[in-house]
Amino acid sequence: MAATKENIEPKKKTPAAKDEVVIHAKGIKKAFGDKEVLKNITFDLKRGENMVVLGKSGQGKSVTIQCVVGMLKPDDGDLQVFGEDVTQMNDEDLKQLRIKIGFLFQSGALYDSMTVRENLEFPLTRVLKLSDQAEIDKKVEEVLDNVGLLDAIDKMPSDLSGGMRKRVGLARTLIVKPEIMLYDEPTTGLDPVTSREISELILHMQKKYKTSSIIITHDLECARITADRIVVMNDGEYIAEGSWKELQKSDNELVKSFFNETT
Repeated sequence: MAATKENIEPKKKTPAAKDEVVIHAKGIKKAFGDKEVLKNITFDLKRGENMVVLGKSGQGKSVTIQCVVGMLKPDDGDLQVFGEDVTQMNDEDLKQLRIKIGFLFQSGALYDSMTVRENLEFPLTRVLKLSDQAEIDKKVEEVLDNVGLLDAIDKMPSDLSGGMRKRVGLARTLIVKPEIMLYDEPTTGLDPVTSREISELILHMQKKYKTSSIIITHDLECARITADRIVVMNDGEYIAEGSWKELQKSDNELVKSFFNETT
């Protein structure tokens, strides 16, 4: 990709509300058998902020966000979400927490046997317990319109392209209006044009819904477009942190290897 002023300028930072911390992690460690996946993960996510975790596959990036929602339990460290200790939550506490946290999986995780409409109705009726069909219809149509897919409302997931499935997955996650969004490799498997569209949509949704987000990716263009702040991960540790421009100037050889193709 040719480097131009347009495609190397990072986005403007979205101001966080009084720098309120919504996720606090300190010294998080996680191992699977003899394999230490997270070694000493420490970060704060502020309200309204997009934090990108950039790194190659197999470095432990996704394990971090699985710990945040209680899918995995850290072996050691302090992990708080909205000031509450996630590691001490019971199943009911985790269920209530997850209503406030949207998790977009790599695949979009749509129900193949349901139409787009039915996929979006599911969290409204099962999570929010809505029963008024007019209210449900309004919410479904509104969020689909926000991701540019209102005309796909009665299609099956099998009729959608990969990019469209990502958009529907994002719409289904956002329909309950979570305060935090966790994106696991949101552009994986997409062509460059569609990847850029999804990245720009993530940025647009951040502004519209005022979400705080962690974006797990190895896609530099996604990081450039979406990030307020980038942390670079390698071998279970965060080795560098900064803005896009700051990391482009890093003296760390591993960090430089990520950015070579954009300079």
